[in-house]
This record gives sequence, structure tokens and C-alpha cells, in this order.
Amino acid sequence: MQVSNSTGIVTPQCVHIDNPLQLKSGTLLDSYDLVYETYGNLNATKSNAILICHALSGNHHIAGVYADNLKQVGWWDNMVGPDKPIDTNKFFVIGVNNLGGCHGSTGPTSIDIKTGKPYGANFPIVTVEDWVTSQVQLANYLGIDQFAAIAGGSLGGMQALQWTLDYPERVRHALVIAAASKLTAQNIAFNDVARQAIITDKDFHGGDYYAQDTLPRQGLRLARMLGHITYLSDDSMAAKFGRDLRSGKISFGYGVEFEIESYLRYQGDKFADQFDANSYLLMTKALDYFDPASAYGNNLSAAFHAVKSNFLVLSFTSDWRFSPERSRDIVKALLDNAINVSYAEITSSHGHDSFLMANKHYHQLMRAYMDNIEI
Repeated sequence: MQVSNSTGIVTPQCVHIDNPLQLKSGTLLDSYDLVYETYGNLNATKSNAILICHALSGNHHIAGVYADNLKQVGWWDNMVGPDKPIDTNKFFVIGVNNLGGCHGSTGPTSIDIKTGKPYGANFPIVTVEDWVTSQVQLANYLGIDQFAAIAGGSLGGMQALQWTLDYPERVRHALVIAAASKLTAQNIAFNDVARQAIITDKDFHGGDYYAQDTLPRQGLRLARMLGHITYLSDDSMAAKFGRDLRSGKISFGYGVEFEIESYLRYQGDKFADQFDANSYLLMTKALDYFDPASAYGNNLSAAFHAVKSNFLVLSFTSDWRFSPERSRDIVKALLDNAINVSYAEITSSHGHDSFLMANKHYHQLMRAYMDNIEI
């Protein structure tokens, strides 16, 4: 169903980048495709561009709907659109599917011109730094020398951070939402368990399951179920499901009895039908590897020494996957460098998924900040 004040019908676009990309892993990509969408209009001076970076399972479809599927609403449609906090009457908004993804940009499902077959397990590991480098090429293609703002939640917020580190002159504002400067050991552990669920699936075939005409569906399903638990809070699960039984009584078996079980299995099945397992492995590794302070003796303040952007950093009280403490670490490092930063810790019961929700206070803060960005 189309959301009110939506950007309406949108159409993905694709750019082919012929400039070779030297990945942090040492692999060279000779060329690659990036799929993206845009909303609003680029002004004459090209000073009103906003780049929105997606999280682990996201993509370029941020707002609006597709002509052939009016139910496929963009993942941040409540935030981006006419008269919304990120107002497309004012800004030209860009969403891009990251390298290694499975929604059109070059990734494991793409054909490797050297073999004529899908890359599969041979697609190289990509990092947040690699994504930013490729996004620069998209900006150059669109003729955008400097973004008014770069925004993202979770893994998207990490990309916004990396932009300010690698290209400080090209970002005026960075909106870092429900993110962290590095993963905790617990987060890395969750990611590894999710990857092991996929890799040990009998249908994984070392990542070359395409040639076997099969999918590691069970492993990807379990990975998503595990991940989804960590995106929610205990309070939100209790409020939505509690200990409710589907049939009203226990059955003394191992089938679906509780409503929460039904919900998680539904989410797992849906995700397994829509996302590529190799892409999931790549995205979680990019999360694990992100750590800008590591090049500065684990001193985050030192890592931000050349940053010039203004910042809005937001966290959510019930987010235990990317806790407010992680956002406060970022804020401290920015303040240590006398960087202009606004910070808010928003009360929410939705856990890590709070950054996707239409929370009134959250949206008011976003709107207030965006309204003050000069173009």
C-alpha cells in the first residue's frame, strides 16, 4: 500500500563504472554496475544532494513504489518524501545498492565476464571503505562534488562516518543513526553464528550453489531469524507477542506453538526468498571489519582529526545491538576534535529497528536538523 506523501512511482537506474576499483582486500574490480534511485530534483548548483546509505539487508529502494508493485514501498518511505523529515521538495535524495548486494549492483549473482558464470563464492570481500569509494564514482557520474548530507542507520551510519573520514571536503553534514564506530565482540559473534548457519547448509556448496540450481535456503532462513531477534527489544516482543499461543493451548511438540515462533519463521522464509546468501555473508563481514580507529592505535579521536562535517548522531534507548553507549563514543571523539555535533538519545521500545520506525520525537529531530541545512 502506498504511503501518504510518498514520492510516488519510482524507477531504478543503473550506471556502469569502467574505472577499476582497488578493493581493500587487494582484489581489483575492473568494472562494476551500481543500481540507484533518486527522489526530488537536483538544483542548478548541485548543492542539495543527499546520499542515503543502506543497512545490512537494505538496498537502493528508499522511498516510493514501483509501477508493477504498488505494495513494495521503500524501506524509509516514512522518512523520505515530499514534506517529510528528509524533504524531497528541498533535497535531491539518492539511494544506492552497495557492491556485493543482490538487488542489481555487481555482486555474487552477477556474471563474471572472465568465466561467463556467476561470481558466486569468487566475488571478493568488500568493506565499508570500498563502498564509499564506489559511491564517490556514482557522485562523480551525477556531477555532485559535495553532498549537503550523507545519512544512514546501522551499517548505513558506518558508511556516513567513513565518508567524512575519507572525503572530508565532500560532505557538509553526516547523520549517523543507531550506529557504532566498531562492532562489539558480541555483535561479531552473532554475525559468525549467522554465517555458520549458511555455510554449513547442505545446499551451500561452498558458495557456488547457483551451478547446483539450489539455494542454502534453510541456512539463510536461520541467519535471518537470529538477526531479527537482535534487531528487536525484549519489551517490543513482549508487547507484540507475549507468550500467546497460536491455538490457545500447548501441543507438547516441536512445531509452531507460540506467536513469536510463527513470526520469526515467517520473517525467515520471506527473507530467504528475497536475499542472496553470498551477499549476506559479504555484508556481515563488512560490518565486522569496520573499525576506523584501528589505523590510529585504537584512538577514535585521532581517527577524526581531519573531519570537517557537521554531525547529527542519534541512538535509541532500547537498542542493545548498537547501544547508545556506542553512539556516545562517536560523539566524544568528535567533540575531542571540536567538531560541531548534535546528539540525542531517543526513547523507543523497538530495539535496533527503531531507526526505521515513525517515532514522533525521532522524526521531529530529523526534520529540525534537515530544515537547518543550507543549500
